[in-house]
Amino acid sequence: MQKSTNSDTSVEPLSSTCQGTGTVQMRIKNANSHHDRLSQSKSMILTDIGKSTEPISRHRRNHSQHVLKDIIPPLEQLMVEKEGYLQKAKIADGGKKLRKNWATSWIVLSSRKIEFYKESKQQALSNMKTGHKPESVDLCGAHIEWAKEKSSRKNVFQITTVSGNEFLLQSDIDFIILDWFHAIKNAIDRLPKDPNCPSRSLELFKIQRSSSTELLSHYDGEIKEQKPEHRKSLMFRLHHSASDTSDKNRVKSRLKKFITRRPSLKTLQEKGLIKDQIFGSHLHKVCERENSTVPQFVKQCIEAVEKRGLDVDGIYRVSGNLATIQKLRFIVNQEEKLNLDDSQWEDVHVVTGALKMFFRELPEPLFPYSFFEQFVEAIKKQDNNARIKTIKSLIQKLPPPNRDTMKVLFGHLTKIVAKASKNLMSTQSLGIVFGPTLLRAENETGNMAVHMVYQNQIAELMLSEYNKIFGLEED
Repeated sequence: MQKSTNSDTSVEPLSSTCQGTGTVQMRIKNANSHHDRLSQSKSMILTDIGKSTEPISRHRRNHSQHVLKDIIPPLEQLMVEKEGYLQKAKIADGGKKLRKNWATSWIVLSSRKIEFYKESKQQALSNMKTGHKPESVDLCGAHIEWAKEKSSRKNVFQITTVSGNEFLLQSDIDFIILDWFHAIKNAIDRLPKDPNCPSRSLELFKIQRSSSTELLSHYDGEIKEQKPEHRKSLMFRLHHSASDTSDKNRVKSRLKKFITRRPSLKTLQEKGLIKDQIFGSHLHKVCERENSTVPQFVKQCIEAVEKRGLDVDGIYRVSGNLATIQKLRFIVNQEEKLNLDDSQWEDVHVVTGALKMFFRELPEPLFPYSFFEQFVEAIKKQDNNARIKTIKSLIQKLPPPNRDTMKVLFGHLTKIVAKASKNLMSTQSLGIVFGPTLLRAENETGNMAVHMVYQNQIAELMLSEYNKIFGLEED
């Protein structure tokens, strides 16, 4: 009887006088007895039927926890995997290098990202200015590695994002930094490599951490309700990472089979699928196709240079525009009609560059490999007349395409030397340019520097004694 009386007396004043939460707060503050606490719980139910009344915090500490809860969703709080203080330095932003400045930072690692705070996360959120957000790093597609060479400090590792941002993290305590390294690496490994792809690990994480079976059944039902092709596509994406390796192996296998079964260049040429080209073909083959002993392209280039380039400073030494030279090369190889008087070839250095490229790309140089050592021995002779006589004899033994092309080319170069006062190209300058291009050993060894000297000297002698060597003048 006494219990029911106390209950009635405690409820009636509250139910009759309670008009809002203010009355409830006063009642809670003054509650000191068991009966008061009992009436407190009843008064909260009777205050506003249909509304859920939040319990009123008694301490500021609890109030800050409610603020933290409002800012960060409960699910995201669950997703935090690790947090703590580390030394941080940002050394690149979007690929642009930054000055390295170390600072202590509160690091928060979640399933997909890292956030950097200047103080602990709870303090930062409670003191945070409106609209201000911590620096965040998306780990999807990121790369992590130890970076001993990036700093004199010990225990430093680097995180590089797909957007070109680079961060260094460090701690003097070995087990702490090691634990952080493995935690971040594991987070990166769980994410897809494509930063634009949504994280499946995040979706699975939500399913696993949810205490409600509704989310799991909804997710499963969503797959079942889809059309077969959509369901198959979704399941493929879920298992995408597992099938990556098999897909790559399948592609490699197909490429390997294609390469082993593809026909050789010789077979394609025999079937007429690939025509013989001017650049890169043997000199005698080019001459055979044209029924001559000097390639037509060589004649065209020499004629163009002699028409408008004999007085040009640095002729054959100055390089022309490589893109234009390659364009000229393509036209010649496609057997298109070539007009070197066209305005697109007005730069004479393009013509000289193409001519040098033709001789440089010969499978066997203008001076055949089998004659290389003989020419070197000839130039070593001390007596100049003996050198001229020996080289003249060797040239006469060359195949007609080599001999005749050599005669036309060096005859042209003597005209360049004759204008040396204007074009500043002496026999020595032309020897340096053409020596290694026209004369080289089949198998270069450690004597490359010595050979280069002989190559230049042979080209110089061919120019200075042109008339004697090619029989235009008696010895």
